[in-house]
Amino acid sequence: MAQLTDRSLTEIRRDLHTYPEAGWKEFRTTALVAEELDERGFTLQLGPEAVNADARLGVPTDDDLAAAEDRARDLGAPDEYVDRLDGISGLVATKMYGDGSGPTVGVRVDMDALERQEATDDDHRPAREGFGSKHPGEMHACGHDGHTAIGVGIAREFDANGGFDGTLRLFFQPAEEGGRGGKPMSEADHFSDIDHMVALHLGLGEETGTVVAGYDNPLSNAKIDVTFLGEPAHAGGAPNEGRNAMQALAAAVQNLYAIPRHADGVTRINVGQVHSPNAQNVISEEARLRVEVRGETAELNEYMLGKARTVVEHAAAMHDCEFETSLYGKTTTFENDAEMVEAVKAAAEGVDSVSEIKDRKPFGGSEDASYLIREVQRNGGTASYVGIGASNPAGHHTAYFDIEEESLDIGVDVTCETIRSL
Repeated sequence: MAQLTDRSLTEIRRDLHTYPEAGWKEFRTTALVAEELDERGFTLQLGPEAVNADARLGVPTDDDLAAAEDRARDLGAPDEYVDRLDGISGLVATKMYGDGSGPTVGVRVDMDALERQEATDDDHRPAREGFGSKHPGEMHACGHDGHTAIGVGIAREFDANGGFDGTLRLFFQPAEEGGRGGKPMSEADHFSDIDHMVALHLGLGEETGTVVAGYDNPLSNAKIDVTFLGEPAHAGGAPNEGRNAMQALAAAVQNLYAIPRHADGVTRINVGQVHSPNAQNVISEEARLRVEVRGETAELNEYMLGKARTVVEHAAAMHDCEFETSLYGKTTTFENDAEMVEAVKAAAEGVDSVSEIKDRKPFGGSEDASYLIREVQRNGGTASYVGIGASNPAGHHTAYFDIEEESLDIGVDVTCETIRSL
């Protein structure tokens, strides 16, 4: 029985860790959470009601999504909620507490795993204790299994102990990895009435018991997929008859890294993937790459993105190839509101298991909660992106990533006490 009810937060986290689902494939995760929150009286918006389906980025193929949905059903995801998802993962759950006179507060947690293999040796606790990933090539290597458990824990805490007269809206966001899910969720109609919002992340190099009240200014980010299309020919017998997509790709890679950095702030570029499924004696007719750019501001990110597209266009022209590009994912940046940072700090001071509180830190990477936070702020609300230390023994996105599970209750307690204080 896959039902989450009556399982502890650690048990929920371990279940989700065992059955990870990469971005836009989180059908089992979404359905199990929806089942528990439905039983708790939350109003549910699932799938196409949770996100703007037409704005989704980096969506897997229809066949991949269908296979992920079938897998979710086979693993006990309740059909009622999988059916309501209509092939699109994501959940927004809303409930009014007390007399409802207080603010509307949003909490965002993400659900997706990464497309990478998990370590299987005994040096890795999930493998040693029997809750390592059973899905080849998918792993919770960033703590989103814990984030989802915390979201459920927040609902349980308010149901059990109250202390908040207002409206709680929980955002279980799909496809954070790659920056694919935040933008379409922010474009659905969920944010116009939110007065305050908390987004949170476990780990980030901090020890269990540490709370960072506000991670500021993540880098804006964009990822694009590029396909170069040439003409095949025998590399020995008639190389002059081909148009070499691999040469176009190589020219692009070299010159992408040569884009001038900008004097106005931090800029980044990286080519993370290259593919050309081609025999060694055939001129390559198709070659693909995935490139990401980042900028300290949205404007600097657009500068890098524009330069990258120019490089791709001219690399294709140099080798008489066509090219196609598509946006795989995108994030923006934000700054936390002082009111919310102070509220988190004050709340954390009252949580016995918190041993250290840090005010603000730069985020360093990128985060698509940025779109949700910016939308709340655009509508006059306040927000903060909170770090919950989890003593992760290895870096995020690595095969040995793990968290100390004591951090789950800390995340619930700090978030709930923040909300109560509002």
